[in-house]
Amino acid sequence: MSYLEPSEFVTKMVDAGESKIFMSKKDTLIRAFMAGAMLALAAIFAITVATKTGSPLLGAVLFPVGFIMLYLMKFDLLTGVFTLVPLALLDKRPGVDVKQVLRNWGLVFLGNLGGALMVAFAMAFILTYGFDTDGGVIAAKVGHIGEARTLGYKSHGIGGWFTIFIRGMLCNWMVSMGVVGAMISTSATGKMLAMWMPIMLFFFMGFEHSIVNMFLFPFSMIMGGGFTLVDYLVWNEIPTVLGNIVGGFVLVGLPLYYTHVKTSPQRNA
Repeated sequence: MSYLEPSEFVTKMVDAGESKIFMSKKDTLIRAFMAGAMLALAAIFAITVATKTGSPLLGAVLFPVGFIMLYLMKFDLLTGVFTLVPLALLDKRPGVDVKQVLRNWGLVFLGNLGGALMVAFAMAFILTYGFDTDGGVIAAKVGHIGEARTLGYKSHGIGGWFTIFIRGMLCNWMVSMGVVGAMISTSATGKMLAMWMPIMLFFFMGFEHSIVNMFLFPFSMIMGGGFTLVDYLVWNEIPTVLGNIVGGFVLVGLPLYYTHVKTSPQRNA
């Protein structure tokens, strides 16, 4: 059968986390770079579709194609390793410690950022014909998103900061469900369907994904968005990353691990 029971795929989650920890620096950086670039392309694709058709739902329906491509190629997103890698530490796999977990997270962060920035500069160049004209309606739309999701949160103070933290948490709850969902099936079609639904949900609901933001906000700044690098870091990227960690590990990794790997004895009838 193409369906795996939770007790099977959760063990695969721990194995995947362990394998990522011991992957070479070169492989980790390249895979993360490609993942960041693919997700950035998917983001601008979805925004373009939504802007030109006037249908945000259609953009959300099509956005998961980027996530699916990068997952099938075994490229790594920071949101995914937030969920999988700590499980190897929790399971006390040999040679796994906190330093190794943080090393993996740091390398994937750098790789994702590099890929996202490459696409940000490439798209800015394309839309402006080598920075010779304005970027048109698409650039204006992304610029508006950048300002709304930095200065908009900043205008609400600490309440705005925690709003983006919670949106980041809800985002990686859904994204990680996509990562895990792909493990329940041994068929490519089953994996795609399992990934599609939660990824579409997070994008349409406007939840905050740290890697998508690594593209959107630098692109917006290149195109003249009215916010600073500090605004982006304090009022978007930092609370989004923290929320992504909580959403992925606490809401997905831990519940699955403790109920399907470290199960408690059944109660007597």
